[in-house]
Amino acid sequence: MKSPANIQLIGHEVAIAWEDGAETYHPFEALRAASPSAETQGERDILGNQYGGDGVKHFPGVEVLGWERVGNYAIRFDFSDGHRTGLYSYAYLRKLGGLAE
Repeated sequence: MKSPANIQLIGHEVAIAWEDGAETYHPFEALRAASPSAETQGERDILGNQYGGDGVKHFPGVEVLGWERVGNYAIRFDFSDGHRTGLYSYAYLRKLGGLAE
């Protein structure tokens, strides 16, 4: 698994330089809409029924206020709308940035 070598907030984007030399740029609103949290994506029970995930999909004006690494596999972002529960795995962030893992 490739890890971020550097993460910075630049303008209205999260810029990630990866250890393999690749770079990805994630607009704040798109990053918030792609949150892997149960609140945003929903979650399934053992029978396959989905709960949640049918809320707002557009987040105009939302900003990333900060971030922190979670273990050696993910990043948790703090958004200006109070959202902070989605754990963005490194593989998921690379996929969002158009990179293959």
